[in-house]
Amino acid sequence: MSDTLTLPELERHLWKSADILRGSIDAADYKHYIFGLLFYKRLCDVWQEEYDQRIAEFGDKTLASMPEEHRFHVPPGSHWKDIRESSVDIGERLNVAFRAIEDASPRVKGVFADVDFANKERFPDALIEALMVHFEELGPLTNKRVDANMLGDAYEYLIAQFADDAGKKGGEFYTPKQVVRLMVEILRPEPGMTIYDPACGAGGMLLVCWKYLLEQGQNPKSLSLYGQEKNLNTWAIGKMSLLLHDIDDAKIMRGDTLLDPKLLNPDGTLQQFDMVLANPPFSLKNWGNKVWKNGDPFGRDVYGVPPKSYGDFAFIQHMVASLKPTGRMAVVVPHGVLFRGGREGKIRTKLLQADLIEAVIGLGNNLFYGTGIPAAIVVINKNKAPERREKVLIVNGEKHIAEDKTQNYLTDDHVARLSSAVHEYEDQELLARVVEMSEIADNDYNLNLSRYVQTDPPPPPIDVDAEVKKLRELTAKRDAAEAQMNAYLEELGYGE
Repeated sequence: MSDTLTLPELERHLWKSADILRGSIDAADYKHYIFGLLFYKRLCDVWQEEYDQRIAEFGDKTLASMPEEHRFHVPPGSHWKDIRESSVDIGERLNVAFRAIEDASPRVKGVFADVDFANKERFPDALIEALMVHFEELGPLTNKRVDANMLGDAYEYLIAQFADDAGKKGGEFYTPKQVVRLMVEILRPEPGMTIYDPACGAGGMLLVCWKYLLEQGQNPKSLSLYGQEKNLNTWAIGKMSLLLHDIDDAKIMRGDTLLDPKLLNPDGTLQQFDMVLANPPFSLKNWGNKVWKNGDPFGRDVYGVPPKSYGDFAFIQHMVASLKPTGRMAVVVPHGVLFRGGREGKIRTKLLQADLIEAVIGLGNNLFYGTGIPAAIVVINKNKAPERREKVLIVNGEKHIAEDKTQNYLTDDHVARLSSAVHEYEDQELLARVVEMSEIADNDYNLNLSRYVQTDPPPPPIDVDAEVKKLRELTAKRDAAEAQMNAYLEELGYGE
């Protein structure tokens, strides 16, 4: 590799590392090891860069090696170069190095928890050595050579590639980037906000909020980012991704958000945020109904207890409870949330009667990994503008989609059109309509999009006089043709 490394070069090289692992472990597990090794190399290379800078500045090796002189400390014996000195038991030595780094740097505690190279049947020394050599071909991943934005972008590229490679399972940790972008464009984060994702996966939504401020020429470091994720592997990937973007102070907790929310006030109540956004698992089964039906200990069941096999409204109510009195949120839901009856219908009715739902944006089908069904984005605002009260904007974006053989997607134009429709908050033919709450009540609080917005133009009006005239002309032509045919038959001796 040259001294200057481009983003496409970095992406291609990192993706090729998966080829080295093929046949040794399941494809769905590639990401844990590749992400872990990439993160480890970055930590080691930056530590060495900082060490060299301190030596040049102070000429003191002891001072240059002190933990407080480094963003993340890599203890002696735990460096990449230390591991490369041996050709045996490489996996075990990597594991020891990972634990040592976690112990020395609390901010990375747990990120290597499920990156285990010690199994020699899965990871023989030759395989790990080949993988490390492949990473070394990139050259040093120092700040001077590869800035945080480039490395972070390459990391996001890998997350998307692994989600695509994993197919159905990819949806467990990745939301398509343009869907996230649409949600952020709708909410429009502002400097100084607290932002929370209760199902944060690999951290993509929080990252896009951070990047949105950067693009606006504002200070993204003024944001306070929070998240919680149940899956250990996914949580670790999200932590690494944020740290590689130089976002050190995001508070990403690990655990079951519905049964064990971690972001609490000192008195044990839920923390509240300026903005909440999420793509929770669709219609999650066994989400915690047994606990909630006896009264949720955090008071999130204000609008009712969702059914046992559909956890969508549990996440929605958690998000509402996590909003400040002036807060706004956006959540991805399956279309069934908009119209299903029973307990869900009662919860939806109460949310509408409380005038919390500001907009519903329907999306086209096959946008998400793991499901081809269409989804929608529900926007909730605890402090609606006066002119939006007792109203809901319905946006039917089912046709604003680009089709592909395996996975449909939103283009930049789609994102711009749909987000603009929300901000304009007015009727737009074949796309959007501001619906009075009284009309929604007349429809039994059913938010089925097609009830309010049709995406096909109505048939042209029928000109009855013109159609009657056309019918008479055709009848006359038919009668003339019949008379001619009868004449020919008589000449031939038929019909006598």
